Amino acid sequence: MLLFLIFYCLLLLLVGAYAARSVKQEQDFFVAGRSLSTGLVFSTFLAANLGAGSTVGAAEYGYTSGLQAWWWVGSAGIGSLLLAFVIGPRIHRLARNLNLYTVGDYLEVRYGKATRLTVAVILYCGSPAILAGQIIALGLILHVVSGIRESGGMILGGAVATIYFTMGGLQSTAWVNKVQVGVKAAGFLTACCWMFFYRNSWGELQTIAPDLDYLSLGGAGTTGTLQLLLMLAPAFMVSPGLIQKLYGARDEQAVRLGVGLQGATLIGFAFLPVLLGMAARIYMPGLEDPGLALPRLCAEFDPQWLGALLLAAIFSAEVSSADAVLFMMTTSLVRDVLEPLGFNKNSQSDLLPLARKTALVVGVLGIILAHLLSSVLAALRFFYSLLTVTLFVPLLAGLFQKRANQTTALLSIFCSLSVAGYTHWIAGATRSIWLQPVPAGITAGAIAYLCALLVQSKRQSVL
Repeated sequence: MLLFLIFYCLLLLLVGAYAARSVKQEQDFFVAGRSLSTGLVFSTFLAANLGAGSTVGAAEYGYTSGLQAWWWVGSAGIGSLLLAFVIGPRIHRLARNLNLYTVGDYLEVRYGKATRLTVAVILYCGSPAILAGQIIALGLILHVVSGIRESGGMILGGAVATIYFTMGGLQSTAWVNKVQVGVKAAGFLTACCWMFFYRNSWGELQTIAPDLDYLSLGGAGTTGTLQLLLMLAPAFMVSPGLIQKLYGARDEQAVRLGVGLQGATLIGFAFLPVLLGMAARIYMPGLEDPGLALPRLCAEFDPQWLGALLLAAIFSAEVSSADAVLFMMTTSLVRDVLEPLGFNKNSQSDLLPLARKTALVVGVLGIILAHLLSSVLAALRFFYSLLTVTLFVPLLAGLFQKRANQTTALLSIFCSLSVAGYTHWIAGATRSIWLQPVPAGITAGAIAYLCALLVQSKRQSVL
């Protein structure tokens, strides 16, 4: 398996190097020259969204809770459809007309520099841990499946993502993601067909299922299902990494079709890792760490070629997650911090080498941080939530109305973070089942935004 994985890594690097040949200026690196076709938009979005949580995490949820775990990835598909047809075309139009590269660019144009800086600071409070978490997961999975040391797995996975992204930015990433999506589809589809058609695992599941809810898509009930949807879908509508990939689309039609087809594919794909997690419960009923359900199943597959194919699919998911975070961090750091500080003061052409150096440094620091921290996986959900509640209201509201000023945006961000932080850290286990950090924070931010707009309108009418 290890030799197969090394060969696959070399293939990804070769594809990244080939795509990087067309990267001549900063626009190619940041937004792929705004030339991504419908197919490349589809694959780069799908690769970013089918990461560790959507595969290994979904399998863990399937192992413990059954078919209701579909909502874990299915919610991402629903959020992606809203991004494709409601949010995406509008923000793509702005990005093309105003030559925007990052979400920070949009926030400054719409509200002002203080909003851009505030969001950049918040982003960098959590993003290093997110990147390190993806690399830690890579090391753990490669250790379980192939037997290599966790540190070696972290270096291998982190280095692959860093090298191909550094070579060509979004241009290289989009082409590498195309390969990764094909491998993910082949691996998970083949594994599911093998388990449920050849070995008839569904019949065995009906025998060992702890209750009827385990085999039901609505096993969490209406309340639980709606909670999952409200908690997860918003993240796939305003994630900086996804929004900035969208900037690279050739036109609005590529946004609608590429992101829309990707959302529909997510809704279908959502069943595959969940079913594999449920199948793992048949063969490993007493697994102490359900998070290892998918890697263990992969390691014990017979025939071995199927295990190797599934390993490549899982590896692709983890690496594509890492490159999405690396893309978000690098572009934000260059545009929101380094460029304003004058690091490319001599000429505009200096931005491309600066971006490549920054990507390399960020990738290496992510690998080092992954080695220093024993685990940050428990904190990842909170950091993802942090980004979602920060951006959701000012980003979406700014697209559909023009009156709000910087004070309105900052007040909304402050209220969103305060309420989300309270429900997560202080209320804790005592909070109501409806008082979850993401929907509560978004609601508070929306109320603050509307109240500030009303006050602003009254002041203008008096004047």
